[in-house]
Amino acid sequence: MKSKILALLGSTLLTGTAMAGGYQVNLASQRQIGMGHTGTGLQTGTSSIFFNPGAMAQARNGVTIGASFITSKIAYQAPETNTTVNADNPTGTPFHAYGVFGITDKLKAGIGAYTPFGSTVRWGDEWNGRFGLNELSLQAIFVQPTLSYQLTDKLGIGAGLTVAFGSVNLQRSLPVENSNGDEGKIELDGGANTAFGFNAGIFFQATDKLSLGLNYRSKVDLEVEEGDVTFTNVPAAASANFQPGTQFSAALPMPATLTLGISYTPTNKLTLALDISRVEWSAYKELRFDFTKDVAGRPNSVNARNYEDTYIFRLGGEYKVNDALALRAGAYLDKTPVEDGYLTPETPDADSRGLSVGIGYAFSEKFGVDASFLYINKKERTDAANLSGGVPGTFKSIAYIPGVAFNYNF
Repeated sequence: MKSKILALLGSTLLTGTAMAGGYQVNLASQRQIGMGHTGTGLQTGTSSIFFNPGAMAQARNGVTIGASFITSKIAYQAPETNTTVNADNPTGTPFHAYGVFGITDKLKAGIGAYTPFGSTVRWGDEWNGRFGLNELSLQAIFVQPTLSYQLTDKLGIGAGLTVAFGSVNLQRSLPVENSNGDEGKIELDGGANTAFGFNAGIFFQATDKLSLGLNYRSKVDLEVEEGDVTFTNVPAAASANFQPGTQFSAALPMPATLTLGISYTPTNKLTLALDISRVEWSAYKELRFDFTKDVAGRPNSVNARNYEDTYIFRLGGEYKVNDALALRAGAYLDKTPVEDGYLTPETPDADSRGLSVGIGYAFSEKFGVDASFLYINKKERTDAANLSGGVPGTFKSIAYIPGVAFNYNF
C-alpha cells in the first residue's frame, strides 16, 4: 500500500491536457497560429511582445485581445483488458492581450498577458489509473512589460520582464476504503508564488524580402508553498498515514526556449516563415513534494521525470488577397520531451503534429479581426515501463482549437 500511495503522490503537479510538448500551451497570437505559430523572424505587430521583443519597435501603436478554445480528446487503453477510457475534459480558454505604445520614434513600450500553461483533465473515479489521477486543473498567467529600441532602420532589440502566477487543484483516489466501502481521496490545492523571468530578442531586416530574428524566453520556476492537502473517506485504521492539516510544497520549471526565425517575402502578397525552437526541458529532472506531516510514513515524495531537451519545427505562410483580406496556413512538428517509462496521465505526451489555417480582415486602418483553427494530432504511445509512478497502457490525444482576436491601432 505504501508504494502505491507514494507513486500516486509523485505524479505531475502543474500539468494537464496542454496539447504541446510537455505541458506547454503555444497559442500566443491568432494571426501567428494561422501561420503555424511562426513569428520570431516576422514583424508580428503587438504580439512581438511574445514572439520577439526586438521587432516591437517597428510595430504600430495598438491593442490586441484574443482567445482560443481547446476541445481535446484523450483516450487510454489498459494493457491487459483492452478497456478504453476517454477523459471528460471541459473546453480550455487560453487568452492573450497585448498593447504597444510609442515613447519616441525609435523607443516603444508594451505590455502583454498570456497563458502559456494551463488546462483541465478529468479521468473520473472509475478507471484503473485513478490512483494516478482523477482530475487536474491548472491556471498559469504570465504578464510581460516590455521595451524595444530600433538601433537602425534594419536592426531592433527588445526585452521584457515576465511575471508569472497561477494556481492548481489535483485530485486522485487512495487505495483505502472507509466502512461504507467508499474509496479514499486526496486533493492538493494551492496557489503558486509569484515568479520572474525575462523575454529578449533581436530582429534584423536583412533585405526588403528577408528578415531574421532570435528570441530567448528564460526559465521560470513556479513554486507552491503551504498548499492544502485534504483527505476524504480514510478509515480510522489508516488515519495516522493521512493526517488532517497536512500541507505541501512543490516546484515545477517552465523551461527556457531559444528560437531562430526566418521570414521571406518573394512577392508583395506572399510571406513565408520558418521557426526552429530549442526547448530546454532537461531542467525538469524530478518532481518533489515536501509535506508538513508524514504521508504514508514519509515526509516527502520524489519521482523522476528526466525530460529531454527537444526541438520544435514550424512553417507558415500568409497571402494577402487585397489590402483588407489575408489568408494563412501552417504546420509544425513538436518533439516530446518525455522519455519511455515516464509517461503519466497528466501529460500523456507524444510527438505532436499540428496543422493550421487562418484568416485576417481589416475593416479599416484602425480595426481588424484575426481568426484561426489549429488541429493537433499526437502519436499513439504505449508505455509499460512505469518508472515514474504513471499508468501503464496506451494513450492517444487529438485537439481542435479555434480562436479569434480583435486588433485596434491608434
